[in-house]
Amino acid sequence: MAYEMNFAPVFARTPDLVHGMINTIVLSAESIAIGLAIGLGVALTRVNGPRWSAAAGATYVEAFRNTPLLVQLFLLFFGMPYVGFRLSADHAAIVAISLNLGAYSAEIFRAGLLAIPRTQIEAGFALGLSRLQVMRYIIIVPALRVIYPALTGQLTLTLLGTSIASSISATELTLAGSKIESQSFRSLETFLVVAAIYICITFCFRLVYWLIGLWLFRRRDPQTGLAGAVLKLGTREGGA
Repeated sequence: MAYEMNFAPVFARTPDLVHGMINTIVLSAESIAIGLAIGLGVALTRVNGPRWSAAAGATYVEAFRNTPLLVQLFLLFFGMPYVGFRLSADHAAIVAISLNLGAYSAEIFRAGLLAIPRTQIEAGFALGLSRLQVMRYIIIVPALRVIYPALTGQLTLTLLGTSIASSISATELTLAGSKIESQSFRSLETFLVVAAIYICITFCFRLVYWLIGLWLFRRRDPQTGLAGAVLKLGTREGGA
């Protein structure tokens, strides 16, 4: 017998889907912001920090990149209460996803930092720039230009990975869909709608990344201004 699609029971619970969508966006945004800060800090530590801090950063990266996000989430939510540290489902999801993204983005940032020629950094100091100015204009922004496509791809995976938080009943879109499916018994229709919402959220985030890329890179001509002067001086010193 042919299956008859019926989306009415799903659309009747639209407020639940909207609430789950908003929570997913908030969870993703907070996790991405924290995770990128962690990743950049770890990458800078591994590239320019003392040996002990570089070793600690490498241990953190390997530990989180070689274990599943679901296991990390379970350890935080179910395991930490045994040592007296209890987190709500939403907070455990933010911490786990942030730490996971931090490990992956640290390697992406590190690759970008290592791509900056040493002579270009020395040229920045030769022009009288402060360490903070060299870090901002000579290292971070040019490195970010190199790694931006890979980084935004990882951020998209992080956004989609928030669905795992439903396993600990964190209030997000997949959990909302699961509740609607259990009440309406319309599994196909429910998760088709959930998938469509995820696609819309993902494209919205990608649009934001594209606009940020325009603001960061295309408005800055690397052959003019401070960055151009440093690049020319660094190239001249490197060829000398």
